Amino acid sequence: MPSSSSSSSHHHHHHHHSHQTTSSPWQQKLEEVCRECDSPAPDYQLVSDRRGGRTAWSSIVVVFNTTIQARYWYDGKNLNNAREDAAEAALNWLHQNCGHTQAY
Repeated sequence: MPSSSSSSSHHHHHHHHSHQTTSSPWQQKLEEVCRECDSPAPDYQLVSDRRGGRTAWSSIVVVFNTTIQARYWYDGKNLNNAREDAAEAALNWLHQNCGHTQAY
């Protein structure tokens, strides 16, 4: 994007990320891929870990009877990030294991 673009010109880009929904790009993508591959919808589960007085959260997602763990741990207020992370990890896995998905 050219850095010279004035800030007034970006008012019509907002619809890409509406914050009302709990869904998000990676999770949506994963659901689409599961549909294409005739897999059950992805099953998200949160896992927590006590770390010195605070709880860290991560997510696992089950697709194609395979449990895929998100790569990172998050604060409780960022649970959707954990699910996103798991969905992205699952997509990477599916990319290598589900033959007829198109490249992203």
